[in-house]
Amino acid sequence: MDKQAREQTLKILSEVYAGARPALRYNTAYELLIAVILSAQCTDERVNKVTAELFKEHATPEAMLTLSQEELEKYIYSCGLYKSKAAHILSASRDIIEKFGGIVPENFNDLKSLAGVGQKTANVVSSVWFDKDAIAVDTHVFRVSNRLGLAHANTPLKTEEQLKEAIPKEHWSEAHHWLIWHGRRVCHSQKPDCANCPLAECCDHYKNGR
Repeated sequence: MDKQAREQTLKILSEVYAGARPALRYNTAYELLIAVILSAQCTDERVNKVTAELFKEHATPEAMLTLSQEELEKYIYSCGLYKSKAAHILSASRDIIEKFGGIVPENFNDLKSLAGVGQKTANVVSSVWFDKDAIAVDTHVFRVSNRLGLAHANTPLKTEEQLKEAIPKEHWSEAHHWLIWHGRRVCHSQKPDCANCPLAECCDHYKNGR
């Protein structure tokens, strides 16, 4: 994608998805962190249903640790990967208390030191809660950015690096949400709705007839 097409793509995304925000529901940094951990290979809609119950009495790391792993698994079973997610949540909660005074750390490397927190999750928390410039590459961002031609990469990390080069830094966090919502509404995994896509004329995937 050349510079003109890239600028046009970002302009259209910014107009169509102006004000786009996360679909996950949360009130604190800790709730956001747990919700993002639960969202791996799970829909935000499902996560919101689970956390609505989970956070009634377990919305802090201290309260979360009153649950055994088996008890937590019952809460989050429908999110999938419930055994590993439960173990990660309990371990991360313990570290937040013991290493960071009960507060979700703002430092990126500290965030990544928590169980269940990889590059994507740390970027989401950094961007959404701590208002830092970051691009979190989930399945939607990976798919859409590579189809459009904003990136040409075979891993999320390389995609993130290329998006940071293609998108002005002040728009990184916004663009993350634009791409997610475009993936949900139009550029679906199996059957992208190219006929009704406002980006079709800019899109490498569409222009190449795929």
